[in-house]
Amino acid sequence: MFLDITQQLFRQRPENKPLHLSYGLAVTDVDNDGQLELIVAGFNGPNLVLKYNQSEDRLENLAVDDPSSPYYALRDEAVNAIDVCACDVDGDGREEIYFLNTNQVYSHKLFKFRNGRYEDILSDEVNQNIASQLIGLSVGCIDRNGTGRYSIYLANYSRGVIGAHSLIELDESRSEVTSGVVALREVAQEAGIAKWIGGRGVTVGPILNKDGRSDIFCNNEHGPNFLFKNNGNGTFTDVAAESGISDAYEHGGGGVMLTDFDGDGKLDIVYGNWNGPHKIFLQTADDEGQPRFRNIATDEFAESSPIRTVVAADFNNDGNIEVLMNSISYRGPAPNRLFQVLPGVNGQDPTIKEMSIGDALEPYGQVAGCTIADLNGDGILEVILSHGESSAQPISIFRFLPDEKASERGWFRVRVMTRYGAPARGAKVTLHAKTGRQTRAIDAGSGYLCQMEPVAHFGLDHDIPLRLEVLWPDTKLKVINLSAADVNSEMIVTHPG
Repeated sequence: MFLDITQQLFRQRPENKPLHLSYGLAVTDVDNDGQLELIVAGFNGPNLVLKYNQSEDRLENLAVDDPSSPYYALRDEAVNAIDVCACDVDGDGREEIYFLNTNQVYSHKLFKFRNGRYEDILSDEVNQNIASQLIGLSVGCIDRNGTGRYSIYLANYSRGVIGAHSLIELDESRSEVTSGVVALREVAQEAGIAKWIGGRGVTVGPILNKDGRSDIFCNNEHGPNFLFKNNGNGTFTDVAAESGISDAYEHGGGGVMLTDFDGDGKLDIVYGNWNGPHKIFLQTADDEGQPRFRNIATDEFAESSPIRTVVAADFNNDGNIEVLMNSISYRGPAPNRLFQVLPGVNGQDPTIKEMSIGDALEPYGQVAGCTIADLNGDGILEVILSHGESSAQPISIFRFLPDEKASERGWFRVRVMTRYGAPARGAKVTLHAKTGRQTRAIDAGSGYLCQMEPVAHFGLDHDIPLRLEVLWPDTKLKVINLSAADVNSEMIVTHPG
């Protein structure tokens, strides 16, 4: 299934593929040129910002060791970064970059492009009290009020009464964004998500709300999961138990992602449990129409492993979802695994079968993070794996092993923008085609340590797209008619406001 293209993309620039501990990964437009870059969190070395050079077919690091570079501060070599995500916190149309660091007390960073360079706004005097309260283990973004401005959600690993889940966002009353003053405030208590638990993974999207408002799912390591339903007024209610997804497994927590496995337009949830049974929760409804989740994982899929990341996407553009399970080798071999999920026929559950994973097997890989992106714009997703924990290993990059059938398969990609022109993370995108529909959420943070590209990627096989529906976190809806002319293209969808 996967071919290792690491050497190809790093040739002539080995310094961009360092042999050190790397953790979280995220994809965003760092230099604001419309092309997406890959951010790598360095645990015992600098963070990287890898940009694809189209003319030379290779990756180059923008965050060079040069204080005059506008990206120099993003290196942040003095701290140990484990997680990273990006979203537009202040509504200026450009995503800020949040690094969750662990080796210094209160060393988190939130970088904003200001004064011609990236600067940490958490170190501003106006935010000193905020920075002193942050802990965190995983991080994601949510537009909780539908304003186009995002809050940063921190899933904390609590001990006693220290380290409740956190939520920080723009304090408009104390900010002057046009002059670069971005004041933040902690609103977890106000929002109803300040819970103490052994947190691990988090993902965000319109899981329960049909109007597009973003909900939050946390697969926790010690204690039940959280499924925070957006009440529409900036507050949330945990409905995990009544929805059938609390899954209070003693040693849970790992990668998690939203997608629609059965083509019914509802977002399902797939996640891994650390050395416990992995789950695929299909969203259904009870007799009263209330959302319910049912685990459909087969014994083969559920087989326990030291899981780190879980990614659900269509890697071969055949119109079906594949699930990539990445594990870390810490007590002997722990190979990565790949499963295909085929929609059921006549109301039957989807069929789950394991696939050959090819070069991405990595039985002795110290996998810490994984993300996906179409780096070279050819409509085929690349898989990027970072490695860390206890052994220094370089980044590895894989893509679908091409064959004759693959070259004939079509694809369609969608970027959704906020009213300010930044990626609308958490937006729901549904593609109607001749033979069915597919639904994606623009990723706002997928579970443990990582964030995917802010693009809805659809494999079409030989299908023809007919209609696109985009639902924003502020409940706005846009419907766009499509045709065969849209196959093998990427569309940017602007906010109706």
